[in-house]
Amino acid sequence: MNKNDGMAGANESMEQNLTRNEPTIFASYGLVGAILLFGGAGYLLDRWLHSSPWLLLCGLLTGLTVSFFGLVRAIRQH
Repeated sequence: MNKNDGMAGANESMEQNLTRNEPTIFASYGLVGAILLFGGAGYLLDRWLHSSPWLLLCGLLTGLTVSFFGLVRAIRQH
């Protein structure tokens, strides 16, 4: 067995792990992304409308809700 055979086996193992966990990986990025997106939108609207911190809080709660529904959907499909 040479060094390249071991590396090929390690690469194949990593590829199988990533493929198997792909829905969970996407769900975790969606979790963070939704919170940042809706929270950021709420923050910008607060600055524009001078209503701090209410729209930021609404944006964060909306982002949490959307992201957890996405997470539950990904877990049920997996």
